[in-house]
Amino acid sequence: MKRTLLIALLAVIAAPAARADYAVLRSGERLHITGYESLGATVRLTIAGGTVEIPAEELERVEPEEIFVAARAPAAKTPYAGEIAAAALRYGVDPKLVTAVIAAESNFNPRAVSPKQARGLMQLMPETALRYGVANVFDPTQNIEGGTHYLKELLDRYSQDLSLALAAYNAGPDRVVQYGGVPPFPETQEYVRRITQRYSQSEIKQQ
Repeated sequence: MKRTLLIALLAVIAAPAARADYAVLRSGERLHITGYESLGATVRLTIAGGTVEIPAEELERVEPEEIFVAARAPAAKTPYAGEIAAAALRYGVDPKLVTAVIAAESNFNPRAVSPKQARGLMQLMPETALRYGVANVFDPTQNIEGGTHYLKELLDRYSQDLSLALAAYNAGPDRVVQYGGVPPFPETQEYVRRITQRYSQSEIKQQ
């Protein structure tokens, strides 16, 4: 595996700078990349919106873009798709879920501020932004990074129970503990319903 990866890496280094390829992961997902480099136990992928590091064993192979030209999907129209993809890959969260949360939280407005002072694309509270090292909450990359990290921790905390994770994201983990599930707040219940519905629809469209 390491020998194959090294050969693939050398091929990419020798290729023209403008060349784009597909990184094929063990999960079967293909990522559109413009380059990557081996860092020993990890590989740094260059994708739209920045770079992301993944364990070397997660990368199966790299395939030239022209193999997929005939089946290439139209360019994504989702705002901040590159930033979402990078953060989602880094924390192991489905990018479609991150997109659904952003749509519900701010409707993709990076300058959004709620009456409770939640800010930016993923509506981070000041203490949440501080916890996840978000220096500029209105910077899309930083906000998505922090919000996706927080969402990942909530999913892990509730054993991947999406409803509980979303309820905690909206109302806070203490409220989920207090009520032993999704709090009986109309706002929170509608929030969970709206995101899970959008997320489910995106899953169906992909099939």
